[in-house]
Amino acid sequence: MEKLIKDFSKHIQQAITIGKGAKFNAPKIVINNILISGLGGSGIGGTIISSLVTDEAQVPIHVTKDYAIPAFVGPNTLTIVSSYSGNTEETINAMELAQKRGSKIVCIASGGTVLEKAKKENLDHIAIPSGMPPRAAFGFSSVQLLYVLKGFGIISNKFESALENTIQLLDKNEDAIVKEATTVTEKLYGKIPAIYSAAPYEGVSIRFRQQINENAKMLCWHHALPEMNHNELVGWKQDYKNVGVVLLRNEDDNSRTQKRMEFSKQVFSECTDTIIEIFSKGKTSIEKTYYLIHLCDWVSYLLAEKKKIDATEVNIIVSLKSELANI
Repeated sequence: MEKLIKDFSKHIQQAITIGKGAKFNAPKIVINNILISGLGGSGIGGTIISSLVTDEAQVPIHVTKDYAIPAFVGPNTLTIVSSYSGNTEETINAMELAQKRGSKIVCIASGGTVLEKAKKENLDHIAIPSGMPPRAAFGFSSVQLLYVLKGFGIISNKFESALENTIQLLDKNEDAIVKEATTVTEKLYGKIPAIYSAAPYEGVSIRFRQQINENAKMLCWHHALPEMNHNELVGWKQDYKNVGVVLLRNEDDNSRTQKRMEFSKQVFSECTDTIIEIFSKGKTSIEKTYYLIHLCDWVSYLLAEKKKIDATEVNIIVSLKSELANI
């Protein structure tokens, strides 16, 4: 896992090369909406990318993480199937349902049933490198989503320069990122993390929560502002010394949201002594997003190391899949 995290910027660079070489068959109809289907390490890319392109995409993008698909899916829908292993049963089921409704299908996978079906049925697809835990392949799978959206005219190619700048940003700041991640780890160790961000970056909070779950084998929770201020903030009414608050922040977060962050910090401080702020670096939303993801990935790994556990192991998920296979 350590090497996979270290190679994050290399993954992005390789993903750009793969994306530029992708070829798609033009749909015979106008695309009115988009469905991205994927779960876990494969699905988080849809959550994050759909948020990153919200200011540019002229059609709605819906992300599903289930067997079922929304009623709107039909011939005018572009369905992007994202399954790193290619064998995620929920995603395969959603893919088959979308096919039955005549949806335009594009697959992103490293192998498995999804890639086999795509090749056999002449569906558009992008093959990404295999041999990694799905969550460690985020640099590959998320970037391909951008290239699919570009390939179908949903977004322009301006994201490419942002990705190139992201690579430079991460490489330039790698030592500082690991140093900050180490400091955050020391403060979070032995705590239950409560992760908060501004709404546009909620996907990053979800990614951090999932990485802590899988890599560090810990429970935690997340929420986004301003919504959190309309409910969860009221719950901060007693001592929670076992909770470590992590605020994922950007200097250009909405000014009103920043004021809410500062007020919330005061509320947290009356209940816990552990409040950590992580500020992004970069000029664009893509740079800031991937910067925060990389730093938080390091934290999840370093927590696992401090706990002396294997960050890669996910035996309970393997057991669940085995149980389901017998039904």
